[in-house]
Amino acid sequence: MKNWDIVIGLEIHVELSTKTKIFCGCSTAFGAPSNTNCCPGCTAMPGTLPVFNEKVLEYAVKAGLGLGCEIQRYNQFDRKNYFYPDLPTAYQNSQFFFPICKNGRVDITLPSGEAHSVRIHQIHMEADAGKLIHSPAGDCTYLDDNRGSMPLIEIVSHPDMSSAEEVLAYLAHVKSTLEYLDVSDCQMQEGSLRVDVNLSVKPAGSTTLGTRTEMKNLNSFRAIQRAIAFESERHIDALESGGELVQETRRWDDNKGESFAMRSKENAQDYRYFPDPDIPPILVSEEFIQRCRDSQPEFQAEKAARFVADFGLNPKDAATITADRKIAALFEETAALAQSPKEVSTWLLGDMMYHMGDRGLESSALTINPAAFAAFANAITGGEINRTAGKQVFEYVFDGGDDVPAYIKAHGLGQINDDGAIKAAVDKVLASNEKAVEEYRAGKEKSFGFLVGQVMRELQGKGNPGQINAVLKQSLEA
Repeated sequence: MKNWDIVIGLEIHVELSTKTKIFCGCSTAFGAPSNTNCCPGCTAMPGTLPVFNEKVLEYAVKAGLGLGCEIQRYNQFDRKNYFYPDLPTAYQNSQFFFPICKNGRVDITLPSGEAHSVRIHQIHMEADAGKLIHSPAGDCTYLDDNRGSMPLIEIVSHPDMSSAEEVLAYLAHVKSTLEYLDVSDCQMQEGSLRVDVNLSVKPAGSTTLGTRTEMKNLNSFRAIQRAIAFESERHIDALESGGELVQETRRWDDNKGESFAMRSKENAQDYRYFPDPDIPPILVSEEFIQRCRDSQPEFQAEKAARFVADFGLNPKDAATITADRKIAALFEETAALAQSPKEVSTWLLGDMMYHMGDRGLESSALTINPAAFAAFANAITGGEINRTAGKQVFEYVFDGGDDVPAYIKAHGLGQINDDGAIKAAVDKVLASNEKAVEEYRAGKEKSFGFLVGQVMRELQGKGNPGQINAVLKQSLEA
């Protein structure tokens, strides 16, 4: 790929966390039985009229401010005309001529430490379509209108990215910003955040963009990364073999690891945009914008810098912890009660992340009590339990347990700090492992670790590691 430049822009569709839909009072709750969160309005029954939800405007303005955009005072909804079975109106309410936000910019830092900027062309508000559910037998398709008229914002970037690494860093920044603003839960597995990837390739150094394709509705970071790798290679192979590319919309099949053509790519004129006559223009006051600006939270970068200053975390750990707003809040609440914030971060980044990954849990599903987490960290710091026993106690805390001292006592996990008990265990191990003792005294350092393990085993995993090391070394060198 040395002779080619990859050019990527994203369209990020974000479902807003309002309690009701954009133009009616139906619930936006996820997971309701099919066609129960809909009404004559959002199913386009004759005689119904849309009533705009002002909370959608507030969330859109907050998102725009958080992503460095200019907020447009004059707003208008337009009809984007196309027919599809999950769109009962045969048009989508969107913003084409006068979007709510323009000219944003996101500054990101890549894993390599390199800085990069991505410009945001616009953010516009729109209503989502319903959902088609295809029968496994392939003989029919069902319509679920619960998602119809759900409030969305679409964040449209400029084609300022050239690799999956840049795309994922930009997307992570946008996702974190929206979560910190609490305007969306960004649950990709539930469809709250979906990404369209616009990709083209051009000869290295050329200023002329190549033919663009769009891959629709990618809903995981892994899928996005794989789709970019496949599609860029497909473009380059086609051009190098003398073929031609067609501007089209494609579907990504994550199971097959391939993209497939869906339809030729539409242009704006194909949608026949015109102002929606049923929705009056929206005028956004400076006072409204200022209220939204005043309510902006402490974002990830600011919080990470504070965690470094206040809790002594290293920048990498602080960045990882603050990438997720709920995890950052859990750390901060726990650290405020703990003797050692670094001990809290060690277990949070280690065992907690392991259990989340092992069980496939998102941060929203965590049931950890910060007070219990702090009590656990203090038990480690104070020498009440060692790290071996700590793994069992932490799993209890991870599962929502809230009485750490009682759990430690009930399971006999308290650390053995008595020199006499440790010396007795050491003597027993040395007497039954003469070969390892001789090897250590002959200069084989690995034998010391073996003997430490045997002493810990003799003490049922409850011995104080520091004391075991000291007593064992003293006995070996006597």
